[in-house]
Amino acid sequence: MGIIEGTVVDSHEALRAVIGEAAELTQQKVIDRIDEHARNLIAHSPFVLLATSAPDGSCDVSPRGDPAGSVLVLDEKTLVLADRPGNKLIDSFRNIVDNPHAGLLFLVPGMNETLRVNGRAKLVSDAPFFDSLVVQGKRPRLAVVVEVEELYMHCAKAFLRSSLWQPETWPDRSTLPSLGTIMRDQMSLPIAAEELDARLDHRALTEQY
Repeated sequence: MGIIEGTVVDSHEALRAVIGEAAELTQQKVIDRIDEHARNLIAHSPFVLLATSAPDGSCDVSPRGDPAGSVLVLDEKTLVLADRPGNKLIDSFRNIVDNPHAGLLFLVPGMNETLRVNGRAKLVSDAPFFDSLVVQGKRPRLAVVVEVEELYMHCAKAFLRSSLWQPETWPDRSTLPSLGTIMRDQMSLPIAAEELDARLDHRALTEQY
């Protein structure tokens, strides 16, 4: 890490001195189960972020997307995410094998509030519920089963500040480099960005499941 100029906050006490205490209502909103409202939001969420960490503390956040309703709620303490074809780096999965603690952030398009879930995760290669994870005729090879320990709603401020759902604030995609351009430059690949983009676009469209 580079040299940091300024006052470093390096203790819980110093942190509270800057931030202050959470309101009593905020502290009370954390529950330990999937209630009817959480179940409803999960059923409408097509996109979830999965956060994991290795025993050494290094972290990873992975996006997970499927048609809304694809995340299974088995009971008030258990939910299931199917694994779909990806880059096979298995960063999240290696972390889960070594350290089961995981966090989930569920998004619903157009909704500024998010659902946060913390718990313990494990990998399962087969189970009766895999039949319910089939999409476009494809059965996943793995699933992430999460035992819920904490669950709560996160307020709208981050989405309001970022105007995330407001199309008029979005950048013109043509002004940003393509994925092929970025990968070519970062990896010093001897290939034209246009050719790499074509390959990546084809794989993205044909290897979703």
